[in-house]
Amino acid sequence: MNLSPESESEIVMDDLYIADQSALVEFCAGLRGAAWLALDTEFVREQTYYPQLGLLQIASADRVACIDPLALPTLEPLLERIYDPAVTKVLHAAHQDLEIFFHWRGAVPEPVFDTQLAALVLGDGHQVGYAALVRQQLGVDLDKTHTRVDWRRRPLVPEWLTYAADDVRYLPELYRRQHAALVERGWLAALTEDFQALTAPERYRQDPEEAWRRVREHQRLGGAQRAVLRALAAWRERQASSHDRPRRWILADAPSVELARRMPATLAELSGIPGLPATTRQRHGETLLDLIAAARAVPPEQWPALPHRPRLAPAQIARADELLALIEERATAHGIAPLAVAGRREVENLLAGQDSPLCHGWRAALVGRELQARLADVGDG
Repeated sequence: MNLSPESESEIVMDDLYIADQSALVEFCAGLRGAAWLALDTEFVREQTYYPQLGLLQIASADRVACIDPLALPTLEPLLERIYDPAVTKVLHAAHQDLEIFFHWRGAVPEPVFDTQLAALVLGDGHQVGYAALVRQQLGVDLDKTHTRVDWRRRPLVPEWLTYAADDVRYLPELYRRQHAALVERGWLAALTEDFQALTAPERYRQDPEEAWRRVREHQRLGGAQRAVLRALAAWRERQASSHDRPRRWILADAPSVELARRMPATLAELSGIPGLPATTRQRHGETLLDLIAAARAVPPEQWPALPHRPRLAPAQIARADELLALIEERATAHGIAPLAVAGRREVENLLAGQDSPLCHGWRAALVGRELQARLADVGDG
């Protein structure tokens, strides 16, 4: 896995706008042999289920290209470079960008290097934005005037293209500095597992039967009510994906929870659900009632369960406090927010012998293995 940047450290300046297939082929030919590419996307999804790509930005060691997917018959020459496993893809807050590629090909390009995740480990902020990181590390203030642009509109005005190019222009230099800092501190190997987790297909594959877990306030429902919510959320997910519409356009979270809580059995009862539009009742009322009735009949052993929180003995609770204090000490020493490392629940899972983020990746390297060793010593004693 090649995560090493090339020796160039200057910020790239040569910008291209590519809306012609021959220009794309020529540009991609110049990328052969590159060890890394900086990557960003501009998309819209306010009125769709799937993100709609409007622009794709690439930075190499000496140029930036804004590639127009709406003007090109195919992006295949570029995708060959992006999906090349010998090329590290450098992104900031990579999840949403990688989701687009997953929907295209059913797979995520790898390996990746996420500058937001690297910034966290290097003590530069938890979930720090790209503009803030560029200002902090490079002293450059980016123009964020065009954050609300509809990237499907054409023509793309020059100011928009400059804004989009800036979103990758400084990634190579951030990558170079972060890579060097991670190597110096011995953190690069620890982050490899976390970077690999970003490319796991299950992160991007939506299971309708698990969609209820993303509904706000689902934790407040009882077992039978959760069974109803599961049925409603699964139906909503399938409707939204098949019609490419936002979930909230099908059924918003608040009325979903109220439907699960009240479990109406008639259209008259359905009309009393706050936040449920009349158009939804008219169009889907009978379907909703059928889903609710079927879910109410599910036996208790098949009700969806909330994540199990282990019950700890008094001595273990005191031990958890000790471990949390150690986490705070180690995190603070590295300039990392302690809650970004772990909270009480993650520590309790570790104490109960369950899987915990503290057992993986950079968290394990920072303090997780030390916690496990201490717990092992207590057990041996």
